[in-house]
Amino acid sequence: MAELTAHIPRDIRQVYMAHVRQKRLWSGILLILFVVLMVSGFLTANSRNAGGFLNGLPNVLDFPSDVLGEAWERAHLLPGYLIKYLPSLIETVNIAAAATLIGAVFGIVLSLLSTRGLAPAGWAIPIIRRFMDILRAVPEIVVALVLIFLLGGGPVPAMIAIALHTMGALGKLFSEVNENASLKPVEGLQSVGARWGQRMWLGVIPQVAPNLLSYALLRLEINIRASAILGFVGAGGIGYDLRNTMTWGQGKFDEAAAIFLLLFVTIIVVDQISSVARDRLTHGRAAS
Repeated sequence: MAELTAHIPRDIRQVYMAHVRQKRLWSGILLILFVVLMVSGFLTANSRNAGGFLNGLPNVLDFPSDVLGEAWERAHLLPGYLIKYLPSLIETVNIAAAATLIGAVFGIVLSLLSTRGLAPAGWAIPIIRRFMDILRAVPEIVVALVLIFLLGGGPVPAMIAIALHTMGALGKLFSEVNENASLKPVEGLQSVGARWGQRMWLGVIPQVAPNLLSYALLRLEINIRASAILGFVGAGGIGYDLRNTMTWGQGKFDEAAAIFLLLFVTIIVVDQISSVARDRLTHGRAAS
C-alpha cells in the first residue's frame, strides 16, 4: 500500500486512505452484524426446537443408516422398486416441464412489458415489476397448499404453484437480458409501421433468444427439485411416494432408497443435458 501511494499527492492520498478506512470500518460492522444474527438465530431456533439441535446432533446419522441398512438387506428388490416408482418420476418431470414452459412464456411477456425502452407503457413498468416481486416472494409450497385446499390434491396445484414462481423469477432475469438488446432493429421496424408485438417478436426476441432458453433450461432443473418437494404436501409426483415410504415404522426405507436413487439420477441427467444445451446456445459449442 505504501509503495502504491508514495507518488500520489498528499491531499489525494489522505482522501484515498480515509475512504479505505471508512470501507474497512463498514465491512467490520457488517461482519459483526452477520455473526450476531447467525448466533442469535441459531440460539432462537435451538431453544424452540423440540429436544434441541445440540442434543440430537449425535443421532443425525441414525436415519441415513437405517435407510441404507434396509436397502442393502433388500438390494435384490431394487430393480422392481425402480420400475414401480418410474411413473411417479415421469409425473414429477412432466409437472416441472409444464410449469417451466408456462412460466417462461408468461415471463417473456412480463419482461417485455417491464423493460425500459421496450415497454409500450412506461407508467406500468413499476407495477409489473412489483407484481413479479410478489410472485417470487411467495414460496411455491404456500401457493400449493392454498391450491390443494381449493382444487384438491394432485399434480395441477403443483404445476400452477411452480409456474407462478417461475413467471416471477424468469420475468426478472429476462428483463435484465432484454436491457442489453440493441434498439436499432426495433427502431427500423417502427419506422415501417410495425406494431409493438411485431417489433418485439422480430426485433428483440431473435437477439436474446439464446439467453432466454439458457435461463429457462436452468430453471427446469430447479423446478424438478421443487416438484419433488411439493409432493410432500400432497401435490402428486414422486415426492408423495417418498413421503409415504419415509414414515417411521413402516419398513419401507428400501423403497425410499430407490426413490432417492431415481431422483439423483434424473437430476444429474437433466443437469448434464441442460448444461450442454445452454453452452451450445450461448457459445455455440458443447460444455467441457
